[in-house]
Amino acid sequence: MFKNILKRKSSREIAKDRLKILLISDRVNCSPEMMEMIKNDIAKVISKYMKIDTESMEIQITKTSIKGRTKNPTLYANIPILDLKQ
Repeated sequence: MFKNILKRKSSREIAKDRLKILLISDRVNCSPEMMEMIKNDIAKVISKYMKIDTESMEIQITKTSIKGRTKNPTLYANIPILDLKQ
């Protein structure tokens, strides 16, 4: 678990993450800068209550349809929790 904290991402992994953010942001008309700000804000709030692995954190916005209506954006977050703060 702690091995991942000290491991730096390779250029390939960083480029892959940036491409994911670009593709996601394009789908929901949200700029990559805005996606990064959202990710940072979520990490900041959650970090008040628990220790998280921000390097492995992923957010995704997708469009989902509800009962055949217009597609609504939905935010999904995958945030590895390392420890709870006491």
